[in-house]
Amino acid sequence: MVPKPPVIIIKKKGGHGGHHGGAWKVAYADFVTAMMALFIVLWLLNSSKKIQDAVGGYFRDPRGTAEKAGRDIVGVAGGSIVPHDNMEQLKKQLENALKGVPNFEKLKSHIEITITPEGLRIELLESANGTFFESGSPELSPDGQAIVIALAGELGKLPNKLTLEGHTDATPYLKNNTYTNWELSADRANSTRRLVQQNGVGRDQVMQVRGYADQKLRKPGAPLDPSNRRVALIVHYLDSPEGKNQDLGAVGGSLESKASAATSSEKPK
Repeated sequence: MVPKPPVIIIKKKGGHGGHHGGAWKVAYADFVTAMMALFIVLWLLNSSKKIQDAVGGYFRDPRGTAEKAGRDIVGVAGGSIVPHDNMEQLKKQLENALKGVPNFEKLKSHIEITITPEGLRIELLESANGTFFESGSPELSPDGQAIVIALAGELGKLPNKLTLEGHTDATPYLKNNTYTNWELSADRANSTRRLVQQNGVGRDQVMQVRGYADQKLRKPGAPLDPSNRRVALIVHYLDSPEGKNQDLGAVGGSLESKASAATSSEKPK
């Protein structure tokens, strides 16, 4: 008989390929992250409103300044608390405070409070016969003083910086050939600044005083409209970049730049 050839059995060693050795770690890390996010959400749902506002404020500001949202809480309007970036709530509280001013019903259509990228903007709009300022004068009327004092009492409780602006309509104003819309707008803003600082607003709280003359009309299509004559108080956000970059002081613009172009001595009211 022919002998059978020997049977050779080759056993291969099993094992994972090198490329799959750490895949489970990535999957596990994703699982842990998802579970942590779930636990944070569940914790927030059962936390107080103050904690929710603080955490929400942090995630709204990826630049790392929003941790102040959880700490910068100030008292306004009779002791209630307002996070510094909650301009909508501040707007409502200022409106409530103004309701106590005599003649408010007559004046309320000339007061406009809006939330802008710069901050909370409070504008006092003139009427054809003058409402907040004496005709052609930087001096506040009695009604104007009452409104500004009421605002100062509330704004002085805030840590926010303030800017004050003065605006005129397009009617040229000449007084002794040197006093123009530039001076009038800046003087009205400064007159408002003095009054708010005498009634609650801190000395260092005012960041700027601006005089724009007729260069930023509220109604460009109607340059002589009375509402173009106005004073604005701006409550800046606490972390506003503008508050860090702009200089302090009164801004009257180029006070002489319009004098040579003005041809009429008619006063804006």
